[in-house]
Amino acid sequence: MNILGLFLKTNFLVQITIFILIIFSIVSWSIIFHRVFILKYEQRKLKSFENKFWSGIELPRLYIEISNKKNQLSSVEHIFYIGFKEFSRLHKIKKCLSETIASRTLRVMNNTLNLELEKLESYIPLIGTIGSISPYVGLFGTVLGIIHVFIALDKISAVNSNHHMGHIHLIAPGIAEALISTAIGLFVAIPAVMAFNYLTTQINNLNQNFNNFIEEFITILYRQVFLHSNSKQQETQNEEKTSKIHDSI
Repeated sequence: MNILGLFLKTNFLVQITIFILIIFSIVSWSIIFHRVFILKYEQRKLKSFENKFWSGIELPRLYIEISNKKNQLSSVEHIFYIGFKEFSRLHKIKKCLSETIASRTLRVMNNTLNLELEKLESYIPLIGTIGSISPYVGLFGTVLGIIHVFIALDKISAVNSNHHMGHIHLIAPGIAEALISTAIGLFVAIPAVMAFNYLTTQINNLNQNFNNFIEEFITILYRQVFLHSNSKQQETQNEEKTSKIHDSI
């Protein structure tokens, strides 16, 4: 007897249970394929962006390039775009201290990072939920199958201790129902749990890489602000010295 034939011979409640598990499986695999594609894309874009970032390109030029594709930014590009935009805005404020510029820029980039992580984690908790509850749904089908067995046994009023084997074919479908429901529940749960752990690990790795980039980017920005501030102070001091010389003459 094939699986389809066995499914058609099961009682209605067991069929509903198996149908629910099939829906769980379709949803789970759809999310898995989509999230794997997205995460692979983000990993490629991260590597490509870091190569360009450390190639010696000027930050304003990189910012302009990214601005031209504003609606198609990867996570790391979006973090850079928002961070440099905030940095440029604050840098134009003359009375804004370098520490203030760095801290505000860092806060904005961290907020952007959190938003990007929320996007990357979309629907992944659902995979974990499916992986957690599918065995119990399968167990529910098992219980229904066992109940069906007992009902079948109750109907065999003529069975006595000497004729159990002659009526085994009457209770076998119920046992098979219980087994197939459990098997489908595990078939749905095992890939879902494995995928959940894999995707969570990949997101954690991306999160670590994003945080490393933010720290390095902030260091570069702070160095630029600090050098700019020192150069302005040096210019002011030179102007004051020149003014004093002219006054003495």
